Amino acid sequence: MTDGFASPATAVTAALPGVVARVTALADRLGVPHAEVLHIGRLSVASGVPEPVVKSLLGGRPAGEPDVQARFLQRLGLLRRTRLKPNGRKYTQQEIADGAFMSRQQAGALINGDRRPTMEHCDAIQRFFRVHAGFLTAEDPEALAGALQRTEQELLQKLADREKEASAAAGDPLERLLQDHGVRGIAWRAAQLPTDQHRDKVAEWLDMLLESVKRPES
Repeated sequence: MTDGFASPATAVTAALPGVVARVTALADRLGVPHAEVLHIGRLSVASGVPEPVVKSLLGGRPAGEPDVQARFLQRLGLLRRTRLKPNGRKYTQQEIADGAFMSRQQAGALINGDRRPTMEHCDAIQRFFRVHAGFLTAEDPEALAGALQRTEQELLQKLADREKEASAAAGDPLERLLQDHGVRGIAWRAAQLPTDQHRDKVAEWLDMLLESVKRPES
């Protein structure tokens, strides 16, 4: 351990390719472009890892900042650029100090790189900026893997929702009809028919369908 920080976990670093593979496979199932789920800029903001490092890691090349203090400064700089006040301006050193319950001198020394951060400093600043634990200190591959795991969870939820909808539609002819064509689509198709007699037939058929799948009253 160094300055209260745990040594990097090789297992987590090695897990990055697996997370990338799972995310891209889910994206394929959902029809989401890889460029969207592996967007360099978005992943950089989510993980705190600089964009060139994100690009290298996604390309399977070793990269990242091994020094904890240098990594802390990179991540803190990114937070100050991307997590802004409601008026769109950066938080000042005094505001960070007040929000992290430390002195203005302590905050300034950390921000300027004149003092090595402790776990307590990191926890306080992470709470202030409302980011997850470890944001300021995790090894770059670990931080990127964590951001991708959160993307994976979002994709899994979308897939579950889609399969739930498909299952419901498969058991309900009316729901399946509406999912396939939509109300406007049905009306548009009926409007293409040449006579009122044909349109009446469509209305009669829909009434029969509604009656056959009528749900019990609650």
